[in-house]
Amino acid sequence: MELLGKSKSELRETCAAMGEPAYRGGQIYRALYAERNFDVAQMTNLPVALRARLATQATISLPVVKQKFASADGSVRYLFDLGGTEKPGINAEVAGSTEGTEKRKPLRLASVEAVFMPSEGRQTICVSTQAGCAVDCQFCLTAQLGLIRNLTAGEIVAQVLLPLEEHRWAREARTEEQGAGLKPGATQTIARNAKRDPVQTNVVLMGQGEPLLNFEAVMAALRILLDPEGVGISAKHVTLSTSGIVPGIERLGLEVVRPKLAISLNASNDEQRDALMPINKKYPLSLLLDACRNYPLRTWEHLTFEYVMLGGVNDAAEDARRVVRLLAPLKTVKVNLIPWNPGELPYRESSAQRIEEFRRILVDRGVPAFVRYSRGRDVMAACGQLALLQIDNAQPPAVGYR
Repeated sequence: MELLGKSKSELRETCAAMGEPAYRGGQIYRALYAERNFDVAQMTNLPVALRARLATQATISLPVVKQKFASADGSVRYLFDLGGTEKPGINAEVAGSTEGTEKRKPLRLASVEAVFMPSEGRQTICVSTQAGCAVDCQFCLTAQLGLIRNLTAGEIVAQVLLPLEEHRWAREARTEEQGAGLKPGATQTIARNAKRDPVQTNVVLMGQGEPLLNFEAVMAALRILLDPEGVGISAKHVTLSTSGIVPGIERLGLEVVRPKLAISLNASNDEQRDALMPINKKYPLSLLLDACRNYPLRTWEHLTFEYVMLGGVNDAAEDARRVVRLLAPLKTVKVNLIPWNPGELPYRESSAQRIEEFRRILVDRGVPAFVRYSRGRDVMAACGQLALLQIDNAQPPAVGYR
């Protein structure tokens, strides 16, 4: 009986089925997600007898940190080993729905990556939603893997919980070493009882995979991450990035609890986008932009468009002017220009001059545009570089989580 990834209502049903009061499910929920306690024996908000039963009847299946890769800029790329016994994804998801397929295939062992990026006053975690990817964007190393399988809700949530827990330990250790006038262990108690970390946490679903082709598991994970009684991250600080799966965008817009939305544009016309992103042949720009125009933005929200700058491919001044025309019918947008991150693919980076000219054309015509340099390029942790590569400066796996 797997606990990680279950909602509060599912945990309440689980407890009721065990003959326990349903409210015990809410206590497990808090222990797992708000307190980040991954050992039922240590869930002291539960009776001893229930903890003993859960220890024999339930599991909390955390991904194994196989390796960590530390970047000079402070980012950390995690290589996780996954395992399990249920639900795979299949490449056919690109062609349509896979409702009902979860009973036909066993869950395969897989590896997946997440990236932790600390900054002054905040921390960002980039998580994967699939092992590999079937969308086949030509400039992305992840596409070379193909789709291995979908991740479960628990596997997605764990990519946030494990880095948060590990780096909370680091902060506690620094605080205690600095002698903050607290009794030994006091900082651990304070952090354990806090629902949120002392710094702002951002989560971006921009790692391996196409989130909207694993919709149910992704939304189940997001409801936990965005729940004030769960992980407690604000919807304003969580972004889902899609290659442009139109039915998924329409479906996401109907969700009451949802993240911000980012669209990987990366081209200024259909011919160009067909070559760079084959998914465009199924959902061309006209359909994609219709879905964006109809997307129900909240009062504080805008649509983000990501544009990977490929030297000599999509970075001309005329490309910029076409992007302006494409986005003109939309209400509240911004564009993130992302310099291409090197990999063993037949592309090159745009020059700084080309990028700045592109940005200036957009801004001068009323489209907010920003250049976003990726973190962790030296350890293959940047956008488009996640391809399960192992490199020489790997740190040993982290040992044990409370």
